[in-house]
Amino acid sequence: MQSLKIHSKRRTQIVPETIERNEQQPENQENVTHQELQAETATTPAPEPPIPPVPEPASAHDDFDWTINKRNISTYNKEEREKYDRTYDSTFKAISENELIRGIIVALTKTDAVINIGFKSDGLVSLNEFRDLQGLKMGDEVEVLVVEREDRDGHLHLSRKDARKMRAWQRIMEVHKSGEVVTGTVTSKTKGGLIVDVYGMETFLPGSQIDVKPVTDYDQFVGKTMEFKVVKVNEAIRNAVVSHKALIESDIEQQRADIIGKLEKGQVLEGTIKNITDFGAFIDLGGLDGLLYITDISWGRISHPSDVLKLDQKINVVVLDFDDEKRRISLGYKQLTPHPWDTLPEPIHEGAKVRGKVVNIEDYGAFLEIMPGVEGLVHVSEISWASAPVNAKEYFKMGEEYDARIVTLSREDRKMSLSIKQLTEDPWATIEEKYPTGSRHKGLVRNITPYGVFVELQTGIGGMIHISDLSWIKRFNHPNEYTRVGNDIDVVILNIDKDNRKLSLGHKQIEEDPWNTFETIFPIGSIHKGTVIRRDEKGANIQLQYGLEAYAPARHLKTAEGEKPIAVDDVIEVAILEFDRNDKRILVSHTRVTDQKKHEDRETAGKERRPEVEKTKKAVKNVQSKVEKATLGDLGVLAEIKQKMKESEHAETAGENSPSAKPEEGTPEPTASADSAPGGEPETESITGPSRDNPSGSAKDLPDASSETGEIPENEYQPGETTEKE
Repeated sequence: MQSLKIHSKRRTQIVPETIERNEQQPENQENVTHQELQAETATTPAPEPPIPPVPEPASAHDDFDWTINKRNISTYNKEEREKYDRTYDSTFKAISENELIRGIIVALTKTDAVINIGFKSDGLVSLNEFRDLQGLKMGDEVEVLVVEREDRDGHLHLSRKDARKMRAWQRIMEVHKSGEVVTGTVTSKTKGGLIVDVYGMETFLPGSQIDVKPVTDYDQFVGKTMEFKVVKVNEAIRNAVVSHKALIESDIEQQRADIIGKLEKGQVLEGTIKNITDFGAFIDLGGLDGLLYITDISWGRISHPSDVLKLDQKINVVVLDFDDEKRRISLGYKQLTPHPWDTLPEPIHEGAKVRGKVVNIEDYGAFLEIMPGVEGLVHVSEISWASAPVNAKEYFKMGEEYDARIVTLSREDRKMSLSIKQLTEDPWATIEEKYPTGSRHKGLVRNITPYGVFVELQTGIGGMIHISDLSWIKRFNHPNEYTRVGNDIDVVILNIDKDNRKLSLGHKQIEEDPWNTFETIFPIGSIHKGTVIRRDEKGANIQLQYGLEAYAPARHLKTAEGEKPIAVDDVIEVAILEFDRNDKRILVSHTRVTDQKKHEDRETAGKERRPEVEKTKKAVKNVQSKVEKATLGDLGVLAEIKQKMKESEHAETAGENSPSAKPEEGTPEPTASADSAPGGEPETESITGPSRDNPSGSAKDLPDASSETGEIPENEYQPGETTEKE
């Protein structure tokens, strides 16, 4: 250790403790080092001659501690040093960020409060964070949160608001675990509920958790201080949900336990209507709710409980049943009055006429309410005397009133059957007198089915026209092709079935059967014109005259070669193949007409060719009579002429025998031998081929076979041309 020389009142003293003290105080190290450098570099003054002491007057300097050197450093012993070290260390606190710590307000400005937390510097907190404290002054102790020990400016950053939030969250977590009841103030309204200040932290109060009753006006709770229970917390976002309803339910639960412990079936209680729904009403029995079903409100039928009950109405109810475990109570209101069937008045008996309102409609009938709680059934068979079925849902209307007659009545079973049709006389009792068989009447079309038309002649009297009895000449696929519901139609009574209450009606019987006349107009084989009205793969329906329809199968609709196929709306000629007046059926054919025309054309062509054939025969005879000895060429021409004659005769014969037969053209005739001719000479017709005088063998080289008559056969030689022999 380096020693220093210090001059004090001409005394030189070595202070080894000084350096040691300086080492223990690092904050003054820089100053000491600087002084040491000055002391070392300074020159030592020369010793002065001794001066006799001069007495000095007493002053304050006499009290100066001359043990302190020029560096203002005093020496301490070990005990003093330890004492001062402990005192110095106790003035500092070790703090960390996000730590809650209590501090003292040491100063107040217009905007901030200066708070000392025992750190090397004080912190500033805005006065806005102390608005909940009234009469804030210096010396008050407050709790703050260390946000930052040193911000970018080197200042200590404190927050009382964040400290309150952290402390409030800690307390909320504690009461959530313990279930403790807290007190909070409703500060504002938000979507779906309210905002509640609990311990300085905002929490959410849902609208469904405000009260056990539905709440619609949230504004009435703003500003109120209420008790709550923390029901849900979210530690991630530090959010809490509170409930006031939970406190009410806990009180009600105790009341429910007391009430249920005293309940008995049949017990009559007084309650207040708390809520009304479509299926019933909830009754408040003084902390416990019971359900009054709609069927237990009135002996009669009601559409809604509000027809009898009103909200907040006080009524007496009877306990029908209750469940201790589920805490459910079934109540009754109508049970407090006697059943209407037990007090049924005497005028209501079998055969009596009553009036009731429709309270229910089913497929099998309708229920009429004669008096509250007393109903009767009108079956569909008791609505009308008509045998046609009646749709109850179309006949009756809810709420309408109808007169009826009581058919059966059972007070024990509490059942009643009613009839509407028995209020009128049965029209079927005199049906034969009013509607005899064969009589004509006009009726109203009530219903149409695929097999017929139901016609009403009068109320309760009606019958059916079968589809086959609508028209003599036309077939219908469905009756609605002829008539519609609501139309009037003329009918003839065909048959009466009084036991089954049925009438058989006819419409076509109003006119005479025209098929007797049609049989003479449309005989089999006759040809008529018709219009194609329908066409399919199997055939076509042809509209003939007088409104008749005929049918042509597909094989009878073939057309001639080159003609287009038959289509709808085409007018064609057909031949009658079959006429059945019993089944009202006509079968026709267009192909038969086409084949017949072809046959007629062949006959006409044959008649036109007969004169030509006769002329050719005559020419051949002339040639045979004039030629004494035919050459080979002449015989060839004769054979050709003979061939043509045979072909003409064959065609004529085939046309007369069969319209479809066709002559075979180009078929050569067999040649006759020379021995077959009489007298041993060959016949001229049998020799063919060219001759010496006529190498070509053409017919024009022959002599004029018709020179006597002056006629020149076709394909024969011309006048003036002769053979070489001539």
